[in-house]
Amino acid sequence: METHAGRFRVYRVVESVPHINLFDTEGTRLYTAYQSGYGDRQDDIDALRTGDLVEATLGGDADDPDEAWSIQSVERVGGVRMAFAVGADPPAVAEELWTDGQERPSTTVLESEGEPVAELAVQPRAPLPGGAFVPSVLTGLVPMEGRLGELSSVGEPVTDALFVDPDRPDADRYSRPFGAVVFFSAAGDRLREEFYAAYDIDPDADSRPEYDPYGI
Repeated sequence: METHAGRFRVYRVVESVPHINLFDTEGTRLYTAYQSGYGDRQDDIDALRTGDLVEATLGGDADDPDEAWSIQSVERVGGVRMAFAVGADPPAVAEELWTDGQERPSTTVLESEGEPVAELAVQPRAPLPGGAFVPSVLTGLVPMEGRLGELSSVGEPVTDALFVDPDRPDADRYSRPFGAVVFFSAAGDRLREEFYAAYDIDPDADSRPEYDPYGI
């Protein structure tokens, strides 16, 4: 058995799927690991949430892509709190930022009281699996790690990220060709509260949509 130690971003903590996806932030590889079967360490695994940053050691067979890895050790060292609004109108600034036919994400700065405190990005659906935005985020398939560190326009780390999908995960057709995400710094707490109120999000609750990724 091969072992791999490093720093990972946690994704795909979904009750309907018995696996966790761990994105290697340095090796830029996505690992799928078992979510159960850890005995007295199970509580540590169950405490992981999408967006957590962890130091972990994984064990598995690198030559068998169909076999999940096991989490041999894990310690949370940080993370970005992630909230989700699906089937909701994107912020007006996202509509203004989107250009028909664009193939790459674009970003704009958001201010509060005249100071930059957050950034908003629009993500084209086109390069995502099945065009699904939020499911791709939850499984770690959106290339986003570079945006989850420091906000260059603010000079502060990202503390929260709000993902807004105009359509629900199981939509057959999409009303817009993009999804939107707002990255907040600690200085953007007031703006974050305004966004959460607008989308009726409880910051203390888990707002991940319930869905079966295998059923989409």
